[in-house]
Amino acid sequence: MDDGVILKRYPNNPILLPNINNWWESRAVFNCAALYNGNRIHLLYRAIGEYENYISRIGYASSSDGYTFNRRNEIAFDPILEYEQFGIEDPRLSQIEGQTYITYVVLSEHPKAGPGVSTALAAVSKDYLNFERLGIITSEEMDNKDVVLFPERLSSNLNKDGKSYFCLHRPSSWIGKAYGIDRPSIWLGELSTLTKLEHHTLLMKPEFKWENLKIGAGPPPIKTKKGWLVIYHGVSIDRVYSAGAALLDLNDPGKIICRCNKPILTPTTEYEKYGDVNNVVFPTGLCNIEGELFIYYGGADKFCCLATVELNDLLEYIFQNS
Repeated sequence: MDDGVILKRYPNNPILLPNINNWWESRAVFNCAALYNGNRIHLLYRAIGEYENYISRIGYASSSDGYTFNRRNEIAFDPILEYEQFGIEDPRLSQIEGQTYITYVVLSEHPKAGPGVSTALAAVSKDYLNFERLGIITSEEMDNKDVVLFPERLSSNLNKDGKSYFCLHRPSSWIGKAYGIDRPSIWLGELSTLTKLEHHTLLMKPEFKWENLKIGAGPPPIKTKKGWLVIYHGVSIDRVYSAGAALLDLNDPGKIICRCNKPILTPTTEYEKYGDVNNVVFPTGLCNIEGELFIYYGGADKFCCLATVELNDLLEYIFQNS
């Protein structure tokens, strides 16, 4: 399998390790959302403090250079509501019209009891100290993870002003003849308001060997001169998690311009191959800093990691291998 040499791993990976001095993040820290505000990179990362109940919480860290992060000792976002009681997982950050939002996974049952997965939304204050919960935005029967918001409203017929919010999502239960797919795939969703996911279109389904079990969105898409850049994860039949890339039309995100036929990153290092879940590269954060992409990802469900690439180099790579 191609190692995805287009991406350069940060030599000092992992960028965040479990902190044994903080009970709530003493066992694992991984799958970090990232947002660059032109001055600092803000991270919200999933944290585990015990394995008996495996309840996830969200921690916060920030950086001025994208490589070295300062962490807060306090929990940033704690599961306090009934629909969060079994943990809040895998955050993603988007900024839309000046407001920062977090999408995150919630479980209706204990993780060991089985599925029942939804995605919730919250508005985030500029200092990342306050989170205004806006509720669950997917239905439980969809078993829906990997919901990421586009950073701007786009043309649509759902609203009177001709624009709607858009998202990518992965409803795992939407398989079979009624949906035209036999494995969990990435769908394009339209929302008249950020809390009402109304219209769904199948966008991408597993096509290649390295992703033939399922695929799901990674970080929120970012706008480039060639189209919306989508970094996603794919899972092989032997449950190896890799990262892939595609480009969507800027005006019609339901149209795929091109899609890389090989992974851009796949687990090869010790911190990606060995952890709480082995062989996992799970991208969840993406920042464009003066033309260089900083891709933040979870390694083996244990660590927060970083890989970088020049934006133009990645775009060229996608076209060459589509």
